[in-house]
Amino acid sequence: MKLAAAPISWGVSEVPGWGVQLDPDRVLDEIADAGLDATELGPAGFLPADPVAIRERLGARGLALVGGFVPAVLHHTAERAAGLHRVRESAALLADAGATVLVLAAATGETGYDAPYRPDAVEWEVLRGGLGAAQQIAAERGLTLAFHPHYGTVVEREADVRLLLDSTDVALCLDTGHLLAAGADPLAIAREAGARIAHVHLKDVDAALAARVRARQVGYREAVRAGLYRPLGEGDLDLGGLLEILRGQGYDGWHVLEQDLVLETGDDPARPLVNVRASVGFLRGLVAASPRAGTS
Repeated sequence: MKLAAAPISWGVSEVPGWGVQLDPDRVLDEIADAGLDATELGPAGFLPADPVAIRERLGARGLALVGGFVPAVLHHTAERAAGLHRVRESAALLADAGATVLVLAAATGETGYDAPYRPDAVEWEVLRGGLGAAQQIAAERGLTLAFHPHYGTVVEREADVRLLLDSTDVALCLDTGHLLAAGADPLAIAREAGARIAHVHLKDVDAALAARVRARQVGYREAVRAGLYRPLGEGDLDLGGLLEILRGQGYDGWHVLEQDLVLETGDDPARPLVNVRASVGFLRGLVAASPRAGTS
């Protein structure tokens, strides 16, 4: 399997005030130490804005850059041009730094991921046009655009994802955690999306805590802090079933280990690496035990 990491597993986030942001060199060292082959880019400012410097920093640790998460507002006519400008700048950096995937989320324009948003028919049409333009921008840079349904964005619920699949031809980033958090079934979405899955984020989830988040009984950041996303094998995701579906559909892209984390002052900074190692060990054990492991 092609395994990659994401800096959010070390608490590195684009959300202001999210928590303690660990030193990039420490994070990259630990990604390599966990036995992973690549990483996503992380938020602006985490790694240098110079693609040559990114390649050098990752190459010194035997890591590649697989892609990057780009939230952009594309559902408002007045803001879509700025959103596409962000996509264009991100695509240039990712391509020049050696990435293959641009992971796009439809940001609401609000800070954080707590405000529910339900686009109307006009906003949905504006979003569809924005996605088409973003696909073209990514393709011009030799990147695959993988759209990321994400809790607290314009596209989060199962109905949103199905509408996206039915009304566009955009490829999908299958994020098991955000789908579960929003009340969707990642395995059902994986079956329906089929060959349109271009990228995978693997998260395990505390389903009971996710239900409280959906009911707005607890804020999103607070829930992440409390363990909404668990190391693989410690939550309610049927990871074995998901991998079987992906294998059966011929998925050969990256599996990005993402256990979103909030670190606060006084927390053990070794916890991210412990969690990621646990996820790597569980995933590799699951694959090795599969009768079709040789096809992964």
